[in-house]
Amino acid sequence: MRKGLGHLLLRVANVNPRSVSTHSDRVLYRSIGVFILLYFVYATVGGAAFIDASSGYAHPWYQWLVGPLVAIGVVAYDRAVVGRVTISYERLESSDPRHLLRRPTLGLYLGRLSLALLFAIVITEPLMLARYRGEIEARLARVHSEQLSDLDAGGAVAGYTARLAELRKETAADDTAVRRLVDRAAQKREDARLMYRQALDDSAGRGVTRSPGCPRNGYCYQLVRRSRALDDQAVRLERQAAALQHDQRDSRAARAGEQSRLAERISDERATNAEVVRGDSGFGARTAAMWHLIRTDFWGVGVFYLGIALLMVALDCAAIGLKLVSRGNAYERAEARAARLREHEASLMHEREIHDARTYGEATAKVIADGIEAASHDGRLARAATDRARHVLHDAVVVDPARIERPIPRHRLNV
Repeated sequence: MRKGLGHLLLRVANVNPRSVSTHSDRVLYRSIGVFILLYFVYATVGGAAFIDASSGYAHPWYQWLVGPLVAIGVVAYDRAVVGRVTISYERLESSDPRHLLRRPTLGLYLGRLSLALLFAIVITEPLMLARYRGEIEARLARVHSEQLSDLDAGGAVAGYTARLAELRKETAADDTAVRRLVDRAAQKREDARLMYRQALDDSAGRGVTRSPGCPRNGYCYQLVRRSRALDDQAVRLERQAAALQHDQRDSRAARAGEQSRLAERISDERATNAEVVRGDSGFGARTAAMWHLIRTDFWGVGVFYLGIALLMVALDCAAIGLKLVSRGNAYERAEARAARLREHEASLMHEREIHDARTYGEATAKVIADGIEAASHDGRLARAATDRARHVLHDAVVVDPARIERPIPRHRLNV
């Protein structure tokens, strides 16, 4: 028998190389073997990608153990379906080719198609998520930003923020009160300086009176007094501002402490929210982001995604599809003939064994009947001998001993 790659592919396809006699069948089953090997690689990579995506792309070492196990399981199913020949064991004596094979079991193929769709979702999806990882990360960043905004707008952060705003308003109100006094003091000082400059100008003859000097109770003198009065008012206002600040010191310290605590709580709450939101980056969130990209950019992302998914499903179902469309080929008929021949020979041998058993039983029953009959004859002889002995003993005891010598009548011996 020839060995090599073709023989290996036939073994992978789980067919008997001895029954593959035609060129078309060799090409068919070698192609099935190639598709099974390709699917093994695809299922290995897809299973590993699924484990990687489920772990948040942490690249765990065991992903390359799960992938081959999944691939081996599916390949075993495919080999069982491809290598199975639906042989009909009815009318074994018929040589009509229509009686060789039974109708295909559609449930087997429908189950495999369902398994292919399931694997297309479970295995193809992680591969597509890895393909569009950049776009998905950008989409998740926007989603997480919206989620953080929603969390800040409501919940504990909103309460802390509202209280912090109230404290800041109170602090701003205190600052406004102090600033108002300080501003009034500054304004009065500014007015005082203005009046003093006017007084200097008037004393130099450049003022309103146009006369030099600053006589008592004159215009220049009045300006100087008003300037000094404004300075005194400014000093009183500054003292009031200082007193007000001193009175506000305790409340300001309390508000500052509360603001610090609220800021820490807001920071902790936002850190917790950010951690929770970042944790929402698993397989489900990425899948939702992927479908959002498909809906928003169907002709750019959706067509490519669906095309790759259909290609993977076609690769998944290629071996089973070739098996289904090639039903009744030379290989299956050869296997069916061989199996039906073996079954027919076994049936004939079984019938022969049943006939021999019946013959042996009849012979055994006859032998047993003859033995029973012979045994019954032996019983009659024993009874006749017993009767003879009884008569001899009776004659010897009761009658004259001379009669014992008399011969026994023949009719008694024939009893």
